[in-house]
Amino acid sequence: ELKEYKDAISDYSKAIEINPQFTELYYNRGVAKGQAKDYKGAISDYTKAIEINPQYAEAYYNRGVEEDNIENYKVAIADYTKAIKINPQYFNAYLNRGTAKYNVKDYRGAITDYTQNIKIKPQFAKAYYNRGLAKFKISDFEGAITDYSKAIEINPQFTNAYLNRGITKYHLNKKESGCLDLRKAGELGNQNVSDVIKEYCH
Repeated sequence: ELKEYKDAISDYSKAIEINPQFTELYYNRGVAKGQAKDYKGAISDYTKAIEINPQYAEAYYNRGVEEDNIENYKVAIADYTKAIKINPQYFNAYLNRGTAKYNVKDYRGAITDYTQNIKIKPQFAKAYYNRGLAKFKISDFEGAITDYSKAIEINPQFTNAYLNRGITKYHLNKKESGCLDLRKAGELGNQNVSDVIKEYCH
């Protein structure tokens, strides 16, 4: 698989030599470099694509993804913000920006982005789940439970939503109900739950 990416990178490089102003070639080579885990090389190609076409929302977005991969979260946030400015309905840019904000402990900012996700796609379970995680971090336990419950309503197999709802209920002294959620997560095959059950449900 890595050889395929390397072959693709080589082909794009040859094409760029022939047509150095063709934006898509840099973008596509960036995708191949990202898949080959050459994150900095990918960033460089997306930057070149943006230089040629400053309105290239996908290039900003993908550059943000690669910045996330090397844990440059603040730089990633700036790239997602540029993508959103160009395309205000850019669903994945809100989702990833929310996660990058979460990673820099801007939990309220993350909640705002996940809320925007929900406005664009009201049936997207992961946005509710992620918003629940952020609400938990600011001790909005009731709000977190509501979001985890909505994620479960949309996707009844969402094991991590059961797991985190169980933990959150425990924080609200709803031990019995919380342990039911934790056991449900275990029944659905969640690998992380047994230690949590031992800690909370003895």
